[in-house]
Amino acid sequence: MVRRFIKFFLFYTQRPLLLLYLKNEKKFYHENLRLVILPGIFHPGFFPGTLFFYSEIKKINLKNKRVLDLGSGSGMLAIYSAQKGAATVASDISWKSIVTIDKNARWNRVAISIIQSDMFVNINPQEFDYLFIDPPRYRKNPRTDGDYTWYCGEHLDYYSKLFSQMRNYMHTQSVAFMVLFQDPMTERIKELARENKFSMNIHAIENDYPEKIYLYRISPGQINVMPNS
Repeated sequence: MVRRFIKFFLFYTQRPLLLLYLKNEKKFYHENLRLVILPGIFHPGFFPGTLFFYSEIKKINLKNKRVLDLGSGSGMLAIYSAQKGAATVASDISWKSIVTIDKNARWNRVAISIIQSDMFVNINPQEFDYLFIDPPRYRKNPRTDGDYTWYCGEHLDYYSKLFSQMRNYMHTQSVAFMVLFQDPMTERIKELARENKFSMNIHAIENDYPEKIYLYRISPGQINVMPNS
């Protein structure tokens, strides 16, 4: 209950202040990455989930792998993947994010395929080795493109779509990594994964914030096919 209160307190107090601060273009530097953050774009420096995600994918050998960064925002994870030799696709529903990712890819001198897409809608089915997913975390229906950064729908529509479509972009050895904060809705998200025959297990935990942050490892399970009679 205390963690849940902190979550909503931080959201309703910090978000307006952050949006005000981020009304102007900002620059963000992290290790070998240089990012420009356009107004309205999710700033990885202010949200620990993205930096935790980044710290964990650094442990993966991405050379010659195929990576999809779904809902890429500023493009931070996609650009890092490309730097490490992955063939990388970055997607986002927001045109402003698409412009930001393009700017950042050129600034960091990496080649990335950039697609404006509502989740998988404009991405042709293909097999990726890794999918990186930093999803919206608040249970409310989005109304604008910018809202999709924050809101996953009152009925977790984002996750229902994710698990019903994601298999078309994976092979049997593919892994999707998704970052989630400690939240009661996580159990329902796990149920949606199981209903769509995915295994979803904790890969890493970050404890240094008011809320625990979890990085989940999601793999396609076996679909039972009825034999012909």
